[in-house]
Amino acid sequence: MLTTRFVNGAPNWIDLGTPDLDGARSFYGGLFGWQWQSAGEDAGGYGYFQLDGRTVAGALQNPPEQGPPSWNVYFRTADADATAKAAEGAHGSVLLAPMDVLGEGRMAVLADKAGVPFGLWQPALTKGIDVASEPGSLTWLELYTPDIAAAAAFYYAVLGLETSAVSFPGGIYTCVNPAHAGEDAMFGGFVPLAEDPVESESGPCWLPYFEATDTATVVEKAQELGGTVRMPATDVEGVGRLAKLADPYGARFAVITSAPPQD
Repeated sequence: MLTTRFVNGAPNWIDLGTPDLDGARSFYGGLFGWQWQSAGEDAGGYGYFQLDGRTVAGALQNPPEQGPPSWNVYFRTADADATAKAAEGAHGSVLLAPMDVLGEGRMAVLADKAGVPFGLWQPALTKGIDVASEPGSLTWLELYTPDIAAAAAFYYAVLGLETSAVSFPGGIYTCVNPAHAGEDAMFGGFVPLAEDPVESESGPCWLPYFEATDTATVVEKAQELGGTVRMPATDVEGVGRLAKLADPYGARFAVITSAPPQD
């Protein structure tokens, strides 16, 4: 499961790029109860979504030329520069070269072979998000990609991520975990883009899942707040009840009420 016991290759940060930061703050505050905390005058408007003083995500207002509204996931690395070079060597690309961030850490934005953006976070003062897998926080990630094998090879070469096939009632699911961390450290999965009509319409991406106390209630609230239901609340045996949404500006995300752990 996704935790804040970060190791190399694990997701350790997530943030939102949006054309309307005030509107996004209102939407996610109403949806998850998130409070806003500015990162300070030197941060260019960047700030943090928090639950009871614990950071669950970051956010920044982006102009349209910097890309569509989106949630962006970052993976822990001990050396952002070396990891960026590894991505180029694996036929990915560097969208934003590694840079220091106010003493908090070192970041970069890359793209995989399919063009899916993702970030790197080399921690210094800030190790990562403060909470995971609790209601209102990040609990799972899915990569929707046109080629599972190519994606697995790329992320293994760049981040050391390991994949494994898991059987469930709907078929076979490709799970992913940090190197040498074992299946208990699974934090997400790879999904064939062509097999998901909801995501294939929008294109490949890393999709974040946020834990919800009650998925149906969150879906109803999202609609009231101006969001879009991309997939209604759906039960998946052994997994939980999930739904896919978009905020009022088009950033895609999902929510899930996870099934209790099986003995």
